[in-house]
Amino acid sequence: MNAKEQIETLRKALREHNHNYYVLDNPTITDYDFDMKLKELQELEAAHPEFHDPNSPTLRVGGEVTKNFVTVTHEHRMYSLDNSYSKEDLEDWEKRIQKILGNVPVEFVCELKYDGASISLSYENGELSKAVTRGDGFQGDEVTTNIKTIPTIPLKLKGDYPEKFDIRGEIILTLEGFAKMNQERVANGEEPYMNPRNTASGSLKLQDSALVAKRPLECLLYSIAGASGLTTQFEVLEKTRSWGFKVPPVAQLCKSIKEVLDFVAYWDVHRHDLPYETDGVVIKINNLQHQEELGYTAKAPRWAMAYKFKAEQVSTVLNEITYQVGRTGAITPVANLQAVLLAGTTVKRASLHNADQIAKLDVREGDTVFVEKGGEIIPKIIAVDFSKRSTESTPTVYISQCPECGTHLVRKEGEAQHFCPNETGCPPQITGRIQHFISRKAMDIEGLGGETVELLFNEGLVKNYADLYTLTTEQLIPLERMAEKSAENLVNGVAASKQIPFERVLFALGIRYVGETVAKKLAKAFKTIDALMTASVEELIAVDEIGARIAESVVQFFEDAENRETVGRLASYGLQFSLSEEQLQNQSDRLKGQTFVVSGVFESIGRNELKKLIEDNGGKVASSVSSKTSYLVAGANMGPSKRAKAENLGVSIISEQEFLEMV
Repeated sequence: MNAKEQIETLRKALREHNHNYYVLDNPTITDYDFDMKLKELQELEAAHPEFHDPNSPTLRVGGEVTKNFVTVTHEHRMYSLDNSYSKEDLEDWEKRIQKILGNVPVEFVCELKYDGASISLSYENGELSKAVTRGDGFQGDEVTTNIKTIPTIPLKLKGDYPEKFDIRGEIILTLEGFAKMNQERVANGEEPYMNPRNTASGSLKLQDSALVAKRPLECLLYSIAGASGLTTQFEVLEKTRSWGFKVPPVAQLCKSIKEVLDFVAYWDVHRHDLPYETDGVVIKINNLQHQEELGYTAKAPRWAMAYKFKAEQVSTVLNEITYQVGRTGAITPVANLQAVLLAGTTVKRASLHNADQIAKLDVREGDTVFVEKGGEIIPKIIAVDFSKRSTESTPTVYISQCPECGTHLVRKEGEAQHFCPNETGCPPQITGRIQHFISRKAMDIEGLGGETVELLFNEGLVKNYADLYTLTTEQLIPLERMAEKSAENLVNGVAASKQIPFERVLFALGIRYVGETVAKKLAKAFKTIDALMTASVEELIAVDEIGARIAESVVQFFEDAENRETVGRLASYGLQFSLSEEQLQNQSDRLKGQTFVVSGVFESIGRNELKKLIEDNGGKVASSVSSKTSYLVAGANMGPSKRAKAENLGVSIISEQEFLEMV
């Protein structure tokens, strides 16, 4: 056997032994024999560098150092999940699903919700090509070198895998592995880590992959994107397991919400027997075609729901109530607590939301309060232990003046929060708007973060976000923690943001109630900033899904002389304030005023492309058939109840070809 054959034979054997040990928990070789084979392979590879393989088992030990993690755009967006906390929440979710699908039989797949760090793994021709953190869902950091050290992640697949796909999972630390790590740290005189989740997440961004390799990390996989040929979520779990991934065996196929709740009830008790942390159950529609038909909201898939286990509660003392000012001027009261351990993290602060919540709970400084993590993320006060209240306690009086600039606060009718109206003179509002402007989903300015914004404002270099475009390296270099390279990166990052498309610039302006989705709709409807600036409330309301509150906010923003001047400055600096030629070429008003429902499987065009065609030509896409529906575009395997409803309402049913002829 020549060197190449020896290397290939050893690699194949080591992959199989690795899979048996870490994924199947069924070792067929001793640790010593495994180490000897690995050492033999390392020596052969060192002697024959011409046979280098980026996915060799020898790379599991790490050693490569990553100075900077590159930001990568996800080919398939990583969405969040909507949460539910009761039987009624799940039943309401099922009703919404059935309204869209047309009362067809639906199966559910229940999986445990693992508490770790989300990861997206890309595979091409059966080999790991890229690993990217979740980030903001649109883009994350590439951590491939570190991920390759995790033994439960296959570097090469086996079986009938697709040519190219992304697989999503959770990087976790087992409770036993976490405990051993902390024992070592304490023995070395170091502070123990706080909880497995944060430690797993932090591990992914360690610069030295050899350190990552020493941590007992695992990866539990649960979904794929970009692969065709599979028909159900349950099949996805079984198939990916056969390709070499670690897919927990606890997933269950359920025929009804009652069976789902039985699964939830069982694991709410037995989750404490698991080797890792879990905070709930994820329920998915099993049929992948149904998933595609249900689609997504702006933040989450309609076809999945997280059921969160009851949050852990603790009691502690409320030392002081302070007040924060947000970028919109909204005042948020904050409870500063005596530090307490809650769900694995030390909690010192909790939101009190608004004046009504403080009055409702009758919460006061010095009270002993009960705290829980809402959805296991944000700590909140849920009650006061009145038995421990001092007789000298006095009710909380909500502030009347802004804690930052002293301006008298206002509270509009119907609003839950108090606001500081001093938009142009209140420091946190000014810096908050700039921080929103530079954020990833807005202008995404590289080299500029929240701390730098505060520094620039305090030094008098920026008073609003338009001032960013006049900054020079000469102004920046003298600043604290700002070297020449950092200054150049910041100026270059600001210049590069001039290519950001109109809809994201519009979102970046920070108009109240204008989020990402609304900004896209307004950009598409008005096409230029000039047209939008002169639009009336009535013209704005005429745009699909734009209500009176949004319309009035947009008009109010552009009526302000200072805002108009800022937009004018931004335009003069070269920002994109109109749709691009390419975007305009693909748009028309052919379908204006018409509403379409898209259902079934299509041959020449994907469902999402079809929906985009409708919107690009002025039409509206609805999720379910109603009397307002103009056309039902019917593909293969469309649900019979949807067709029946369209026929009963006299809605025109057209084929894929007939629709394409319309546009």
